[in-house]
Amino acid sequence: MRTALVLLFLLAAGAAVGSLLPQIPNSPQRVASYELAHPFLGALFLRAGFFDVFGSWWFVLILTLLFVSLIACLIPRSRAMIRTIRQRPIQAREIDAFPQYRELHVPADPTAVAATARTVLRRHGYRVALATDGRAVAAEKGALREVGSLVFHWAFLVLLVAVIVGKGTGYVGHATIVEGQTWTDAAFNYDGDLRTGRFSSGSHTGIGIRLIDYSDAFRQSGVPMDFTSKVELLEPDGTLARSDTVTINHPVSFDGVRIFQFGFGWAPVVTIVDRGTTIFRGPVVMGQNAQPGDNPLTVPWIGFVKLPTLRPQVAIKLELYPDSVAYFAGLIAGVPQPMTQAKDPFMRYSLWKGKLLDPSLNGLDTRLMREVTTGGIGQGWTVDLVRGCVTSGASSSGLPRQLAGTVCPTGGGSELTMSFPHLRQYSRLQISRDTTVPWVLGAAILILAGLVAAMYSSRRKVWVRAEPKDAGSLVQIGGFALQRKDRFEEAFPKLVEDLDGAIARIPAEPREEVGAR
Repeated sequence: MRTALVLLFLLAAGAAVGSLLPQIPNSPQRVASYELAHPFLGALFLRAGFFDVFGSWWFVLILTLLFVSLIACLIPRSRAMIRTIRQRPIQAREIDAFPQYRELHVPADPTAVAATARTVLRRHGYRVALATDGRAVAAEKGALREVGSLVFHWAFLVLLVAVIVGKGTGYVGHATIVEGQTWTDAAFNYDGDLRTGRFSSGSHTGIGIRLIDYSDAFRQSGVPMDFTSKVELLEPDGTLARSDTVTINHPVSFDGVRIFQFGFGWAPVVTIVDRGTTIFRGPVVMGQNAQPGDNPLTVPWIGFVKLPTLRPQVAIKLELYPDSVAYFAGLIAGVPQPMTQAKDPFMRYSLWKGKLLDPSLNGLDTRLMREVTTGGIGQGWTVDLVRGCVTSGASSSGLPRQLAGTVCPTGGGSELTMSFPHLRQYSRLQISRDTTVPWVLGAAILILAGLVAAMYSSRRKVWVRAEPKDAGSLVQIGGFALQRKDRFEEAFPKLVEDLDGAIARIPAEPREEVGAR
């Protein structure tokens, strides 16, 4: 046990290092930054495996030795416990030598006294054994203490194994799903932050999640109240399994996968037409560049559309204000107003031409590009991206026309146009798979149960012997406790009192007088 405690200390120390220093599997960028900022310590930590603690040879060695130590300790203890449970309590020779001892003089027969003592001790929760001559009883209890200790340690071992297997073969990632779209559990469909276990084969379930509707609720101050995603869960073959709702702190489980509500955002649907041919149609998932201290609800949403097939290549930067009424009211009042709902949504856009250096939709590298036009577009409008003017729809909007710039003059064709028919929302869900969660939960419950049993029970032994004396019996009662001895000192007089009372109720047997006629 001492060896296991030392190994546990080393394991905790290694885990602390892994928590304090950035780890390569989780954040290789932070590791690289640390090495640049601290060249000597960075090189030293890298060689020592401190940047990949949980995969280093020394951490695996400590864990393996801990398993070996625990198993080597638990197997003989478990065998001894089984033998103890199966063995009958052993009779004692000298009862008066025990720390707790009492004598009683009773008129009852010794065999009747022993039988009554056996009943009373059983009522007090003792395991009892009657001597072969029928005059003595051996009793003991408290095996639950050792059983609880063993359950605690075996469950702890199961917990460690389950955590290693679960984290080693599972995965955690994020999925962005726009209303009306379906997402499939496959590695290439995650947002790029998929973390897989060290022993994971990379296989995924293939289930589908269709976002039917996303809704949220805010107070007038902008404090969020609830976020809800109504989804349809699909089998790998595409058939509908069931409909469900994902909310904060209420994940959904399906086919071994747990689905959590993680985030949300806006996705305006745009259509881009080049010389009468539609080259892009769909929602644009947007993010934010909120600075520390900013309220995200007051910051506009930013997204990009990149058209690499055009010559020269084209990129469009979009800046969305989902509630333009609140936004412009905040500008006038000088106090930013939260945009919690879609009301007269408005977007600013800027058209860039040149060479696209980054195909991702998370940002725009403009080093080899030039800005051509800028303008604005409201929901239901169509704009000419090249000329930066509105072609249709502005008159039906509640927004001031001057926000979108000038209206295109009549005549002249539009080479590249963009329409903004409607605005959708998207939900960002966290997808995690860990097949050993039931094992971890069961082991945790057993650890708690074993700990409680081991802490609040103690091993006690009691012996009762009755010998004939003066037409009655001399009853000797002795015992001791291995743990919590002060409690046993308080309980022993009550036990003696119960024995005395039960023996006193034994009916007296009629005795035949010698020489009577």
